[in-house]
Amino acid sequence: MSTDNTRRNWIKQSALAVMGIPALFKNSYILPAKVNDMIHYLCSTCGVQYEASKEVPAHCPICEDERQYVNPGGQSWTTLEQVQKTHKNIIELVAPNLYAIYTTPDFAIGQRAHLLVTPEGNILWDCIANLDASTIDIIQRLGGIRAMAISHPHYFSTIVEWSHAFGNIPVYVHALDAEWLQRRDEVIKLWSGPELVLWAGMKLVLCGGHFAGGNVLYAPAGKGLLLVGDIIQVSSDRKTVSVMYSYPNNIPLSAREINTLHAAVKPLAYDAMYGAFGRYIKTDAARAVDFSLERYLQHIR
Repeated sequence: MSTDNTRRNWIKQSALAVMGIPALFKNSYILPAKVNDMIHYLCSTCGVQYEASKEVPAHCPICEDERQYVNPGGQSWTTLEQVQKTHKNIIELVAPNLYAIYTTPDFAIGQRAHLLVTPEGNILWDCIANLDASTIDIIQRLGGIRAMAISHPHYFSTIVEWSHAFGNIPVYVHALDAEWLQRRDEVIKLWSGPELVLWAGMKLVLCGGHFAGGNVLYAPAGKGLLLVGDIIQVSSDRKTVSVMYSYPNNIPLSAREINTLHAAVKPLAYDAMYGAFGRYIKTDAARAVDFSLERYLQHIR
């Protein structure tokens, strides 16, 4: 049996999609040592990690922006160490060579990251806040991570922690969203322009919309796929999609923004689409986008 098949079988047989994972590993991911009692706080509502400080930050600019929200009970903070004590990650095979990574119980926004496995190296699309030893071990068994790419600021979460845990790998963030970075590090690589070519035929494509730097990941695997976060939101029927400036506050995009986004993905050859919340379109995704965005425009004209 090949090494790749062995890895995949181990993943399948190790109950990655069930709650049994934590029993396999006794030790939590060891956080970097604190320096002068400085702590990298996490916003409890959006899950984004901040620069180290002695006191909790006064505000979370990401949550105070109209695309997100401050918890009605007030701004609150936690740490990665505290999240590890109450949450575990699940890694689930959702398509050939594509794994969803998510936290249970839900933490913060509750998005999923996705690990796309390729012979030239694996890419982690988007990120979740929780990171522990079992997650690292399993991903290493799948071949590790060559690079990370983030669709927009709501999923910045603990990108620096993840990068450091996998050897200071690059984290690609569009330059138009750089102002929203709350923890800076040399591993964060800003890119600009309409697209960034990666490897194995993959590329990041600027769409705008939800955020100025909002982007999607295109991969030619199979009949072609898009990893979209919620730059494009897969609907509950798994047959249509939607787009919004703010999902929690129900603010739509303008016709101009919708047309710009549509023009960005229209040239791509894709059949499947994978969103950030466990909703996927496995076939005819391009047709679903064409239909859905035209329907959207009809309703806002």
